[in-house]
Parts: sequence; structure tokens; C-alpha cells
Amino acid sequence: MNKYELAVVLSAKLEDEERAAAIEKVKGYITRFGGTVTNVDEWGKKKLAYEIQKMREAFYYFIQFDGDSVCPNEVEAHVRIMEPVIRYLCVRQEA
Repeated sequence: MNKYELAVVLSAKLEDEERAAAIEKVKGYITRFGGTVTNVDEWGKKKLAYEIQKMREAFYYFIQFDGDSVCPNEVEAHVRIMEPVIRYLCVRQEA
């Protein structure tokens, strides 16, 4: 099992319930493809480095999880098409 970190940037226009549902959906994808979520770090609303889709702020989440080498690719394929996600990045953490 490798350790990964998934950074997810959600639209600032979402309500609290919608944000929570989106993050639960991402966590569901991780577990569906054989991963185990170890930590979810919510940074809250932050200013973006540059304007994306006419937004200057967004909500940042960092999800650490363990999984095999197939898990991040499958999760990214599903996160990519989620409506509230404006940016994402999955990286493998060094041991």
C-alpha cells in the first residue's frame, strides 16, 4: 500500500451541505477503489492564486489515503467530472 494525498478545490458558491456531500463522494470513490482514508484536512475558504471560472476564492480540502497503484487513477477519473470540483491534484507521499 502506498500513501497518497489528494488536494481538492471546491467552488466557493457551494453551501455547507453541498461541500460536505462532495467530500463524502470523493471519500466514497477512494474506498470503492480499494483505498483507506486516513485523514481529511479542511483548510476552508482561501483566495485563489488566479481567477478560475470567474471565482477568486474557493474551499480547499486535503485528503490523505492509503491504496494500491490503481486507486489514484480511478479516483482522479471520477473527481475530474464532478461539478463542484474546480481543481484537484493527487500525489504520492514519500515514506
